[in-house]
Amino acid sequence: MSRLRLAALYAGGFLGPFGGAMTSSVLPEVGADFGVSAGAAASTLTGYMLPFSLLMLVSGTLGGRWGAVRAVRLAYVAYAVASVLCAVSWSLPVLLAGRALQGAANAFTTPLLLAAIAAVAPRERLGRSLGLFASMQAAGQTFAPLLGGVAAEVSWRWAFAGATAVAAALALIGLPAAVPRGAERPPLRSAWRPRTLRLAAAGFVAWGCLGGVSFLVALRLGDSFGLGAGQRGLVLTGFGLVAIVTARLTGWLVDRVGARWCARVGAVVGGLLLAGAGVLPSVVVVGALWAAAGAFSQAVVVGLNALVLSTEEGNPGGAVSVVQSLRFLGAALSPVAFVPLYHLDPLTAFLVPAALALTVPAALLHPTGSRPGTTPVTR
Repeated sequence: MSRLRLAALYAGGFLGPFGGAMTSSVLPEVGADFGVSAGAAASTLTGYMLPFSLLMLVSGTLGGRWGAVRAVRLAYVAYAVASVLCAVSWSLPVLLAGRALQGAANAFTTPLLLAAIAAVAPRERLGRSLGLFASMQAAGQTFAPLLGGVAAEVSWRWAFAGATAVAAALALIGLPAAVPRGAERPPLRSAWRPRTLRLAAAGFVAWGCLGGVSFLVALRLGDSFGLGAGQRGLVLTGFGLVAIVTARLTGWLVDRVGARWCARVGAVVGGLLLAGAGVLPSVVVVGALWAAAGAFSQAVVVGLNALVLSTEEGNPGGAVSVVQSLRFLGAALSPVAFVPLYHLDPLTAFLVPAALALTVPAALLHPTGSRPGTTPVTR
Protein backbone atom coordinates (compact mmCIF):
# COMPACT_ATOMS: atom_id res chain seq x y z
CA MET A 1 0.00 0.00 0.00
CA SER A 2 2.87 2.40 0.73
CA ARG A 3 4.16 2.14 -2.84
CA LEU A 4 0.66 2.53 -4.22
CA ARG A 5 0.12 5.67 -2.17
CA LEU A 6 3.46 7.07 -3.28
CA ALA A 7 2.50 6.42 -6.92
CA ALA A 8 -0.87 8.09 -6.31
CA LEU A 9 0.91 11.12 -4.86
CA TYR A 10 2.61 11.72 -8.20
CA ALA A 11 -0.38 10.64 -10.29
CA GLY A 12 -2.35 13.46 -8.69
CA GLY A 13 -0.15 15.85 -10.64
CA PHE A 14 -1.70 14.57 -13.88
CA LEU A 15 -5.33 15.10 -12.87
CA GLY A 16 -5.32 18.86 -12.27
CA PRO A 17 -3.84 20.05 -15.60
CA PHE A 18 -5.83 17.38 -17.42
CA GLY A 19 -9.04 18.75 -15.95
CA GLY A 20 -8.11 22.29 -16.83
CA ALA A 21 -7.48 21.59 -20.52
CA MET A 22 -9.88 18.73 -21.20
CA THR A 23 -12.48 20.86 -22.98
CA SER A 24 -9.98 22.83 -25.09
CA SER A 25 -10.28 20.49 -28.09
CA VAL A 26 -14.04 19.86 -27.90
CA LEU A 27 -15.44 23.38 -27.75
CA PRO A 28 -17.48 23.01 -31.00
CA GLU A 29 -19.06 19.79 -29.70
CA VAL A 30 -19.85 21.31 -26.30
CA GLY A 31 -21.35 24.38 -27.97
CA ALA A 32 -23.43 22.25 -30.34
CA ASP A 33 -24.89 20.26 -27.43
CA PHE A 34 -26.09 23.42 -25.70
CA GLY A 35 -26.93 25.51 -28.75
CA VAL A 36 -24.18 28.09 -28.21
CA SER A 37 -21.08 29.08 -30.16
CA ALA A 38 -17.66 27.54 -29.64
CA GLY A 39 -16.57 30.94 -28.30
CA ALA A 40 -19.23 30.80 -25.62
CA ALA A 41 -18.21 27.22 -24.82
CA ALA A 42 -14.66 28.50 -24.23
CA SER A 43 -15.97 29.89 -20.94
CA THR A 44 -15.56 26.33 -19.64
CA LEU A 45 -11.80 26.97 -19.65
CA THR A 46 -12.02 30.28 -17.80
CA GLY A 47 -14.62 28.83 -15.44
CA TYR A 48 -12.05 26.30 -14.31
CA MET A 49 -8.96 28.49 -14.18
CA LEU A 50 -10.35 31.44 -12.21
CA PRO A 51 -11.39 29.60 -9.03
CA PHE A 52 -8.33 27.37 -9.36
CA SER A 53 -5.80 30.21 -9.44
CA LEU A 54 -7.59 32.53 -6.98
CA LEU A 55 -8.30 29.89 -4.33
CA MET A 56 -4.67 28.80 -4.39
CA LEU A 57 -3.80 32.07 -2.70
CA VAL A 58 -5.15 30.52 0.52
CA SER A 59 -5.81 26.82 -0.18
CA GLY A 60 -2.33 25.62 0.80
CA THR A 61 -2.58 27.27 4.21
CA LEU A 62 -6.15 26.10 4.81
CA GLY A 63 -5.24 22.57 3.77
CA GLY A 64 -2.26 22.68 6.11
CA ARG A 65 -4.61 23.55 8.97
CA TRP A 66 -6.95 20.68 8.18
CA GLY A 67 -4.16 18.23 7.41
CA ALA A 68 -2.94 17.45 3.90
CA VAL A 69 -4.19 13.86 3.95
CA ARG A 70 -7.75 14.85 4.86
CA ALA A 71 -7.83 17.94 2.64
CA VAL A 72 -6.52 16.16 -0.48
CA ARG A 73 -8.91 13.25 -0.03
CA LEU A 74 -11.90 15.58 0.34
CA ALA A 75 -10.70 17.56 -2.68
CA TYR A 76 -10.58 14.39 -4.78
CA VAL A 77 -14.12 13.52 -3.69
CA ALA A 78 -15.29 17.03 -4.62
CA TYR A 79 -13.48 16.74 -7.96
CA ALA A 80 -15.23 13.45 -8.67
CA VAL A 81 -18.64 14.92 -7.79
CA ALA A 82 -17.93 17.95 -9.98
CA SER A 83 -16.91 15.70 -12.86
CA VAL A 84 -20.18 13.78 -12.57
CA LEU A 85 -22.06 17.09 -12.68
CA CYS A 86 -20.15 18.04 -15.83
CA ALA A 87 -20.83 14.66 -17.44
CA VAL A 88 -24.61 14.87 -16.89
CA SER A 89 -24.94 18.65 -17.34
CA TRP A 90 -28.15 19.67 -19.13
CA SER A 91 -27.20 23.29 -19.81
CA LEU A 92 -24.11 25.44 -20.17
CA PRO A 93 -24.58 27.13 -16.76
CA VAL A 94 -24.67 23.70 -15.10
CA LEU A 95 -21.49 22.69 -16.93
CA LEU A 96 -19.85 25.95 -15.85
CA ALA A 97 -20.82 25.28 -12.24
CA GLY A 98 -19.25 21.84 -12.46
CA ARG A 99 -16.10 23.28 -14.02
CA ALA A 100 -15.82 25.92 -11.29
CA LEU A 101 -16.14 23.21 -8.63
CA GLN A 102 -13.47 21.17 -10.42
CA GLY A 103 -11.11 24.14 -10.39
CA ALA A 104 -11.82 24.87 -6.73
CA ALA A 105 -11.16 21.24 -5.78
CA ASN A 106 -7.90 21.18 -7.73
CA ALA A 107 -6.74 24.28 -5.85
CA PHE A 108 -6.66 22.04 -2.76
CA THR A 109 -4.68 19.24 -4.43
CA THR A 110 -1.79 20.80 -6.39
CA PRO A 111 -0.05 22.78 -3.59
CA LEU A 112 -0.72 20.17 -0.92
CA LEU A 113 0.66 17.40 -3.13
CA LEU A 114 3.81 19.47 -3.68
CA ALA A 115 4.16 20.02 0.07
CA ALA A 116 3.58 16.29 0.62
CA ILE A 117 6.40 15.47 -1.79
CA ALA A 118 8.71 17.76 0.18
CA ALA A 119 7.68 15.93 3.37
CA VAL A 120 8.40 12.41 2.08
CA ALA A 121 11.30 12.96 -0.35
CA PRO A 122 14.90 12.88 0.89
CA ARG A 123 16.37 16.39 0.89
CA GLU A 124 19.14 15.42 -1.49
CA ARG A 125 16.53 14.14 -4.00
CA LEU A 126 13.92 16.87 -3.65
CA GLY A 127 14.61 18.28 -7.13
CA ARG A 128 14.21 14.89 -8.80
CA SER A 129 10.97 14.24 -6.92
CA LEU A 130 9.57 17.62 -7.95
CA GLY A 131 10.77 16.97 -11.50
CA LEU A 132 8.77 13.75 -11.63
CA PHE A 133 5.69 15.59 -10.39
CA ALA A 134 6.26 18.32 -13.00
CA SER A 135 6.46 15.69 -15.74
CA MET A 136 3.08 14.34 -14.66
CA GLN A 137 1.63 17.85 -14.75
CA ALA A 138 3.06 18.41 -18.22
CA ALA A 139 1.61 15.08 -19.35
CA GLY A 140 -1.84 16.06 -18.08
CA GLN A 141 -1.77 19.38 -19.88
CA THR A 142 -0.31 17.91 -23.08
CA PHE A 143 -2.59 14.91 -23.46
CA ALA A 144 -5.84 16.48 -22.24
CA PRO A 145 -6.78 17.89 -25.68
CA LEU A 146 -5.94 14.56 -27.34
CA LEU A 147 -7.89 12.39 -24.89
CA GLY A 148 -10.78 14.85 -24.83
CA GLY A 149 -10.91 14.77 -28.63
CA VAL A 150 -10.86 10.97 -28.71
CA ALA A 151 -13.69 10.82 -26.17
CA ALA A 152 -15.68 13.32 -28.25
CA GLU A 153 -15.78 10.82 -31.10
CA VAL A 154 -18.50 9.16 -28.98
CA SER A 155 -19.41 12.02 -26.62
CA TRP A 156 -17.35 14.71 -24.91
CA ARG A 157 -19.08 13.70 -21.68
CA TRP A 158 -17.05 10.50 -21.51
CA ALA A 159 -13.92 12.54 -20.76
CA PHE A 160 -15.57 13.70 -17.53
CA ALA A 161 -16.59 10.14 -16.73
CA GLY A 162 -12.93 9.15 -16.97
CA ALA A 163 -11.91 12.03 -14.71
CA THR A 164 -14.53 10.89 -12.18
CA ALA A 165 -13.06 7.39 -12.07
CA VAL A 166 -9.49 8.63 -11.63
CA ALA A 167 -10.40 11.12 -8.88
CA ALA A 168 -12.43 8.50 -7.00
CA ALA A 169 -9.54 6.02 -7.18
CA LEU A 170 -7.07 8.60 -5.87
CA ALA A 171 -9.44 9.46 -3.02
CA LEU A 172 -9.63 5.79 -2.01
CA ILE A 173 -5.86 5.29 -2.15
CA GLY A 174 -4.94 8.41 -0.16
CA LEU A 175 -1.47 9.80 0.57
CA PRO A 176 1.62 8.23 2.16
CA ALA A 177 1.52 7.88 5.93
CA ALA A 178 4.52 10.18 6.35
CA VAL A 179 2.57 13.21 5.12
CA PRO A 180 1.82 15.70 7.98
CA ARG A 181 -1.70 15.45 9.40
CA GLY A 182 -2.33 19.07 10.39
CA ALA A 183 -1.11 19.27 13.98
CA GLU A 184 -0.31 22.97 13.51
CA ARG A 185 -2.58 25.79 12.38
CA PRO A 186 -0.44 28.23 10.36
CA PRO A 187 -1.91 31.74 9.94
CA LEU A 188 -2.68 32.95 6.43
CA ARG A 189 -0.04 35.68 6.64
CA SER A 190 2.67 33.03 7.11
CA ALA A 191 2.36 32.22 3.40
CA TRP A 192 2.98 35.83 2.38
CA ARG A 193 6.56 36.37 3.50
CA PRO A 194 8.69 38.70 1.34
CA ARG A 195 10.80 35.81 0.07
CA THR A 196 7.70 33.90 -1.04
CA LEU A 197 6.25 36.96 -2.75
CA ARG A 198 9.52 37.46 -4.64
CA LEU A 199 9.43 33.85 -5.88
CA ALA A 200 5.75 34.23 -6.78
CA ALA A 201 6.48 37.38 -8.78
CA ALA A 202 9.23 35.55 -10.65
CA GLY A 203 6.81 32.74 -11.46
CA PHE A 204 4.13 35.21 -12.56
CA VAL A 205 6.44 36.81 -15.11
CA ALA A 206 8.33 33.71 -16.22
CA TRP A 207 5.33 31.47 -16.77
CA GLY A 208 3.18 34.25 -18.18
CA CYS A 209 5.91 35.04 -20.73
CA LEU A 210 6.89 31.44 -21.55
CA GLY A 211 4.33 28.75 -20.76
CA GLY A 212 1.44 31.16 -21.23
CA VAL A 213 2.27 32.40 -24.75
CA SER A 214 1.54 29.33 -26.86
CA PHE A 215 -1.24 31.37 -28.49
CA LEU A 216 1.41 33.75 -29.90
CA VAL A 217 3.24 30.85 -31.50
CA ALA A 218 -0.05 29.54 -32.89
CA LEU A 219 -0.90 32.94 -34.36
CA ARG A 220 2.48 33.21 -36.05
CA LEU A 221 2.28 29.66 -37.40
CA GLY A 222 -1.00 30.55 -39.06
CA ASP A 223 -0.21 34.07 -40.22
CA SER A 224 3.43 33.64 -41.31
CA PHE A 225 3.46 30.04 -42.50
CA GLY A 226 -0.17 29.29 -43.34
CA LEU A 227 -0.47 26.24 -41.09
CA GLY A 228 -3.93 24.85 -40.41
CA ALA A 229 -5.38 24.02 -37.01
CA GLY A 230 -4.14 20.44 -36.95
CA GLN A 231 -0.63 21.41 -38.02
CA ARG A 232 -0.49 24.21 -35.46
CA GLY A 233 -1.61 21.83 -32.74
CA LEU A 234 1.08 19.34 -33.70
CA VAL A 235 3.82 21.98 -33.48
CA LEU A 236 2.55 23.29 -30.15
CA THR A 237 2.48 19.78 -28.68
CA GLY A 238 6.27 19.71 -28.92
CA PHE A 239 6.48 22.12 -25.97
CA GLY A 240 4.66 19.71 -23.67
CA LEU A 241 6.33 16.54 -24.96
CA VAL A 242 9.81 17.93 -24.39
CA ALA A 243 8.74 19.15 -20.94
CA ILE A 244 7.59 15.63 -20.04
CA VAL A 245 10.85 14.07 -21.17
CA THR A 246 13.19 16.61 -19.58
CA ALA A 247 11.44 17.34 -16.26
CA ARG A 248 13.27 14.63 -14.35
CA LEU A 249 16.61 15.72 -15.82
CA THR A 250 15.77 19.23 -14.67
CA GLY A 251 15.11 17.88 -11.19
CA TRP A 252 18.49 16.16 -11.19
CA LEU A 253 20.15 19.45 -12.14
CA VAL A 254 18.29 21.20 -9.30
CA ASP A 255 19.79 18.68 -6.86
CA ARG A 256 23.27 19.03 -8.34
CA VAL A 257 23.71 22.73 -9.12
CA GLY A 258 20.87 24.41 -7.22
CA ALA A 259 17.28 25.49 -7.73
CA ARG A 260 18.04 29.20 -8.03
CA TRP A 261 20.53 28.65 -10.83
CA CYS A 262 18.12 26.39 -12.74
CA ALA A 263 15.22 28.81 -12.45
CA ARG A 264 17.30 31.80 -13.57
CA VAL A 265 18.92 29.99 -16.50
CA GLY A 266 15.56 28.51 -17.51
CA ALA A 267 13.95 31.95 -17.72
CA VAL A 268 16.88 33.52 -19.58
CA VAL A 269 17.27 30.76 -22.16
CA GLY A 270 13.50 30.44 -22.50
CA GLY A 271 13.31 34.15 -23.31
CA LEU A 272 15.99 33.79 -25.99
CA LEU A 273 14.16 30.82 -27.53
CA LEU A 274 10.88 32.74 -27.56
CA ALA A 275 12.56 35.68 -29.32
CA GLY A 276 13.93 33.31 -31.93
CA ALA A 277 10.50 31.76 -32.45
CA GLY A 278 9.14 35.22 -33.20
CA VAL A 279 11.94 36.31 -35.53
CA LEU A 280 13.30 33.38 -37.54
CA PRO A 281 11.70 32.63 -40.92
CA SER A 282 11.64 28.80 -40.88
CA VAL A 283 8.64 26.89 -39.54
CA VAL A 284 10.90 23.94 -38.67
CA VAL A 285 13.18 26.18 -36.63
CA VAL A 286 10.23 27.85 -34.91
CA GLY A 287 8.85 24.43 -33.96
CA ALA A 288 12.23 23.29 -32.66
CA LEU A 289 12.75 26.45 -30.61
CA TRP A 290 9.27 26.23 -29.11
CA ALA A 291 9.82 22.58 -28.18
CA ALA A 292 13.15 23.45 -26.54
CA ALA A 293 11.40 26.23 -24.62
CA GLY A 294 9.32 23.51 -22.95
CA ALA A 295 12.45 22.12 -21.29
CA PHE A 296 13.63 25.49 -19.99
CA SER A 297 10.15 26.45 -18.81
CA GLN A 298 10.19 23.30 -16.69
CA ALA A 299 13.52 24.42 -15.23
CA VAL A 300 11.72 27.54 -13.98
CA VAL A 301 8.79 25.59 -12.53
CA VAL A 302 10.84 22.89 -10.80
CA GLY A 303 13.42 25.43 -9.61
CA LEU A 304 10.83 27.73 -8.04
CA ASN A 305 9.02 24.85 -6.36
CA ALA A 306 12.29 23.56 -4.93
CA LEU A 307 13.24 27.02 -3.68
CA VAL A 308 10.00 27.51 -1.80
CA LEU A 309 9.81 23.95 -0.43
CA SER A 310 13.44 23.59 0.64
CA THR A 311 13.25 26.00 3.57
CA GLU A 312 12.35 25.11 7.14
CA GLU A 313 9.62 27.73 7.40
CA GLY A 314 6.43 26.49 9.01
CA ASN A 315 3.92 26.75 6.15
CA PRO A 316 5.42 25.18 3.01
CA GLY A 317 2.00 24.24 1.62
CA GLY A 318 0.76 27.81 1.92
CA ALA A 319 3.94 29.26 0.41
CA VAL A 320 3.99 26.97 -2.61
CA SER A 321 0.27 27.60 -3.01
CA VAL A 322 0.90 31.35 -3.40
CA VAL A 323 3.72 30.74 -5.88
CA GLN A 324 1.57 28.38 -7.96
CA SER A 325 -1.37 30.79 -7.88
CA LEU A 326 0.70 33.66 -9.28
CA ARG A 327 2.24 31.34 -11.87
CA PHE A 328 -1.15 30.35 -13.30
CA LEU A 329 -2.48 33.88 -12.96
CA GLY A 330 0.39 35.03 -15.17
CA ALA A 331 -0.62 32.50 -17.82
CA ALA A 332 -4.26 33.57 -17.57
CA LEU A 333 -3.41 37.26 -18.09
CA SER A 334 -0.91 36.66 -20.88
CA PRO A 335 -3.46 36.73 -23.73
CA VAL A 336 -4.94 39.96 -22.36
CA ALA A 337 -1.50 41.57 -22.40
CA PHE A 338 -0.03 40.26 -25.64
CA VAL A 339 -2.85 39.60 -28.13
CA PRO A 340 -3.52 43.35 -28.64
CA LEU A 341 0.22 43.87 -29.01
CA TYR A 342 0.36 41.13 -31.66
CA HIS A 343 -2.32 42.88 -33.69
CA LEU A 344 -0.29 46.09 -33.55
CA ASP A 345 3.06 44.47 -34.38
CA PRO A 346 3.68 40.68 -34.30
CA LEU A 347 7.44 41.03 -33.81
CA THR A 348 7.04 43.30 -30.79
CA ALA A 349 4.51 40.88 -29.32
CA PHE A 350 7.26 38.25 -29.16
CA LEU A 351 10.13 40.51 -28.14
CA VAL A 352 8.34 42.10 -25.17
CA PRO A 353 7.61 38.85 -23.27
CA ALA A 354 11.02 37.54 -24.29
CA ALA A 355 12.69 40.61 -22.77
CA LEU A 356 10.60 40.30 -19.61
CA ALA A 357 11.54 36.61 -19.24
CA LEU A 358 15.20 37.48 -19.81
CA THR A 359 15.40 40.18 -17.16
CA VAL A 360 12.71 40.14 -14.47
CA PRO A 361 12.99 36.58 -13.02
CA ALA A 362 16.80 36.78 -13.02
CA ALA A 363 16.62 40.01 -11.03
CA LEU A 364 14.02 38.68 -8.59
CA LEU A 365 15.98 35.47 -8.07
CA HIS A 366 19.33 37.18 -7.55
CA PRO A 367 21.02 35.61 -4.48
CA THR A 368 20.56 37.68 -1.35
CA GLY A 369 23.00 35.81 0.84
CA SER A 370 22.62 32.68 2.91
CA ARG A 371 19.50 32.22 4.96
CA PRO A 372 19.10 30.12 8.09
CA GLY A 373 17.16 26.95 7.56
CA THR A 374 17.94 26.48 3.89
CA THR A 375 19.54 23.55 2.16
CA PRO A 376 22.01 23.49 -0.75
CA VAL A 377 19.10 23.12 -3.16
CA THR A 378 18.43 26.84 -2.81
CA ARG A 379 21.76 27.91 -4.30
